[in-house]
Amino acid sequence: MLYEDDAVVALNKPAGLLAVPVKGSNTPSAWSLLSAELSPRRQRAFVVHRIDRFTSGVLLFAKTERDRDALVRQFLGHSPVRQYLAVVRGHLGIKEGTLVHYFRREGIFQRLSSESGSHAARAELRYFVERRLRAASLVRVTLVTGLQNQIRVQFSAIGHPVIGDRKYHQAEALERRIARVALHAGHLQFIHPRSGESVCVDCEPPPDFQALLQALGFTIRRAR
Repeated sequence: MLYEDDAVVALNKPAGLLAVPVKGSNTPSAWSLLSAELSPRRQRAFVVHRIDRFTSGVLLFAKTERDRDALVRQFLGHSPVRQYLAVVRGHLGIKEGTLVHYFRREGIFQRLSSESGSHAARAELRYFVERRLRAASLVRVTLVTGLQNQIRVQFSAIGHPVIGDRKYHQAEALERRIARVALHAGHLQFIHPRSGESVCVDCEPPPDFQALLQALGFTIRRAR
């Protein structure tokens, strides 16, 4: 747990763990594990938002339906600050910018669409290149909208796929330095549903993400 009080819980979800259960499956999820943790205290976990199974980082839950509803309204309004670290292929031509695309859902995939396309959903993010690496870039991404797989699809669309993203870029199946998509939810800022105060939750990238950075020439300074 990264943060907890009477209303909310923020977890550091490891890559590979589902955020919520899959219907008809007994596979563990962040929700089921948290629910088991809270049950002896007669508390419950309510889903506020999700992050992809193979993405690591901050995941927020509420403890009551009322708190959940207040937080979900924030996420629907895109007011929480959601920042990710992504390692993408190549070097972006512009160090800081905004990406806007339109998606349509096709099964488990998001496909690019036109603005006027049927059921098109607008996807927008802002990015900042933190470090140029060997044939790759460490990028800090701030979501403006929050569509499923958004970061992965948008960077793939501009020719800079997220390293390890086999779903949207088949060539990433050859990647051996990390066994999942190189995407980490490192920062979440939201308004507390009861106090009305701003809450910030931060989470350092896990060892596999840091090992990839080192393999690409990033020197990580350890605290003494």
